[in-house]
Amino acid sequence: MVNRNLIRELELGDELNQELELAMAGAVDGDYSIGAGTLAVNAVLHGKILRVDSEFVLVDVGYKSEGHIPRNEWDETEPAPQIGDIVKVLLEEFEDGQLEEQRGLITLSKRKARRIEDWLRVMESVHEDDVVTGFVTRKIKGGLLVDISGVNVFLPASQVDIRRPADIGDYCGRAIQCLVLKIDEARRNIVVSRRALIEQERTERKKQLMETLEAGQIRRGIVKNIADFGAFVDLGGIDGLLHITDMSWGRIGHPSEMVSIDQELEVQVLHIDRERDKIALGMKQRTDSPWAKVADKYPVETVCNGTVVNVMSYGAFVKLEDGVEGLVHISEMSWTKRVSHPSELVKPGDEVEVVVLAINKEKQEISLGMKQTQQNPWEKVAADYPPDAVVKGVVRNLTNYGAFIEIDDGIDGLLHVTDMSWTRKVTHPSEMVEKGQEISCKVLSVDQQRRRIALGLKQMQEDPWTTDIPSRYKPGDVVNGAVTKITNFGVFVGLEDGLEGLLHISELAEAMVENAEDIVKVGDPIEVKILRVDTEDRKIGLSRKRVNWSSEREAQEASEGV
Repeated sequence: MVNRNLIRELELGDELNQELELAMAGAVDGDYSIGAGTLAVNAVLHGKILRVDSEFVLVDVGYKSEGHIPRNEWDETEPAPQIGDIVKVLLEEFEDGQLEEQRGLITLSKRKARRIEDWLRVMESVHEDDVVTGFVTRKIKGGLLVDISGVNVFLPASQVDIRRPADIGDYCGRAIQCLVLKIDEARRNIVVSRRALIEQERTERKKQLMETLEAGQIRRGIVKNIADFGAFVDLGGIDGLLHITDMSWGRIGHPSEMVSIDQELEVQVLHIDRERDKIALGMKQRTDSPWAKVADKYPVETVCNGTVVNVMSYGAFVKLEDGVEGLVHISEMSWTKRVSHPSELVKPGDEVEVVVLAINKEKQEISLGMKQTQQNPWEKVAADYPPDAVVKGVVRNLTNYGAFIEIDDGIDGLLHVTDMSWTRKVTHPSEMVEKGQEISCKVLSVDQQRRRIALGLKQMQEDPWTTDIPSRYKPGDVVNGAVTKITNFGVFVGLEDGLEGLLHISELAEAMVENAEDIVKVGDPIEVKILRVDTEDRKIGLSRKRVNWSSEREAQEASEGV
């Protein structure tokens, strides 16, 4: 069935219709005798040449008056008209329109008679779906005119080729083969298609190709189209996809770096999907993979140079050679620097020195390290920072449990809240230090494997619980302080800066106390008696109710087990 779009294109070739718009009713096949039958407009007759001049040829067709034919209807390629020659002519009109009176000149056409003969001859030999050869005569609106055995047929622009040419006029003057799509005898139109013939031939070649095509074969093809993901290669009847990843063992940004339109290539067939008529092709597979000798060329711990080709959030890819790239993970970039993104250290195009850490030949992966090309500073931390060494550093960060102190480039120590003060109960490091502050600390311990250094601030001074506090706070002493905190079990009393004692709820008053806040408030000054000083647990026990007790009362209560 002919596509309706072709019929619309056919309507654009009206000048072809005008040239062939002749009534076939008078074009009776057979011999014509001069004067035989009834003369009718558009009838094809035989006539005899009576006279030849520079403009007209006078012809007798058996009518009372002779007919004339323009001299230019004889082509230069045929013999010139001679008196007495018999010619076939078409009766176009009676000039006076009075056939009955048998007078007046008649107009004849030798050219149109020949065209009708050509049309009839073509109709005898040409049928729809036939392959015909013709000569492209000229470009018209919507397509081309092609001469097939003297008959102009219409080749729509969309049917010139599989891909529409930039200018179909380039086909003028060329002999081409076409498939006859439709013959319209009423309109004397023939529509042909070169594209349909090409597709038909391509289908046949495709069938033959698929019968012989096998994975692993080396084939030649022509690049027909290029996309971001690869190139389509015509193998001679069917296109195969040459994916960008199969063009080169090395990294390429776009297929156009490797191939160009109409380039002839030699490719290897990688895979054939016969159900979907899909073929995967490769170029790089025609050469040995550089990964075949990677383990021998780059053994683990080898130091080599490479070029950074890509930087991701998790690391940088380094090219060791074409087709061989390794990943430097962000954790393998520096021993000491806190790297948030690899771009802080490298960028594409940088030449870097790396160490091969591991190779996975099956996955074609190489793990590389940059920091391994330098000495690990943690290897000498234990020697540089022995326990009890005093170091200076800057508070880099604060957390709920302590402060990180940078004591060397990229080397931090942790100052825990419990190591900030001998006497104060520090709930957050901001009570003692602030970010950016320079402080001196003492090294408590070094864990080289876990890369941790423990620092102490309170250790910069002697422990007052072993020297000063027991001598200044003795059981039985009455001292003054201030309420710092109230809990459900008692009251904390500040005795001096950072030193607190616990006043249990049972020691608040002589009578039983249900709620300490009924007796005291935070900030209230308070007089208390020291009951005990526990230097091991660093605790001081206090009593409010015993402040005014005498020694006899104390002894009596003690004997009664109070």
